[in-house]
Formats: sequence, structure tokens, C-alpha cells
Amino acid sequence: MSESGGVPGLLRGLGISASGLTAQRRRLDAIAMNIANAETTRTAEGGPYRRRFVELMRAQETPPNGPAPDPSRLGPIDVPRPGDAPFGEPTPNGVEVAGIVEDTTPGPRVYDPAHPDADADGFVEYPNVDMAQEMVALMEARRAYEANATAFEAMKSMLQRALEI
Repeated sequence: MSESGGVPGLLRGLGISASGLTAQRRRLDAIAMNIANAETTRTAEGGPYRRRFVELMRAQETPPNGPAPDPSRLGPIDVPRPGDAPFGEPTPNGVEVAGIVEDTTPGPRVYDPAHPDADADGFVEYPNVDMAQEMVALMEARRAYEANATAFEAMKSMLQRALEI
């Protein structure tokens, strides 16, 4: 069994699915926060709530064989063997959260001079949260979470069967 980044190859599938579960959970949290603050016109920072979304990126391990070697210094012992990861090419290791980003697009301005947050002209700026967009994102994140949970369970089941052999 080959090792890569300290995780045996057979367990890598569990780690990849687990990273997907974590990422989708963070997306679900951000969406829930957006929905909860869809009418918040005043925040501690000032102004209306701004929609937040999670940016994801592909997680990578460092190459198992290190950076690509200088070809002029390769000897017969340095030649990769079948099954080795290529020099200098990171292996995929799931997904990770790159950050939570605030959407800077302006929200709708509604004329409501009686509102406590109305400006001098009687307009109130509402959050830039579109409920239809949030519901679509919610369904997408939920289905991605379920897909990762299914993949995790399938990998776990395969590993259990392999141990019985």
C-alpha cells in the first residue's frame, strides 16, 4: 500500500469525501446566514447585510516524490518505478474552503421614509440577498453534500469488505 502525505492510498477516498462534506457544510452555513439576514438593513459594520458566499478550491498534497528533479543530476536509482506518482505533479486531495467572500453588489433601494434606516431622500437600502438564488444554492449544496456522504459510505463499505477477505 503506497503512502502519500501520510494517508494510505486506500483511505484517500474517505479523506476526499470528508473534505467535500466539510466544504458543503460551510456553504450551507453561509446560505443559512444569507437567508436569516435577508431583511437586515443595519449591521455592526454599518449599512445593510451583504450576501456572503464560500469560495472553494482544489486541495492538493505536495508531490509524493518532491519537486521535479534536475534532469542533469538523475542517476539510474532516481528513475521512477511503475506506480510512483510523477515528479512535481501534486495529487488531488479533495476540496477546501479558500475563503468566505462578501458580495459587493448593491441591494435594492426601496422608498420608505418611515423606516428608521431611511436616508435623507426616504430610501432604504436592503440586503443584496435574492431568495430565489439562495434557494437554488441551498438545493445545490444539499445535493452535493448528499453525494459526498454517499461516496463516503460506499468507500467505507468497500474497505470493510476488503478487510474481510
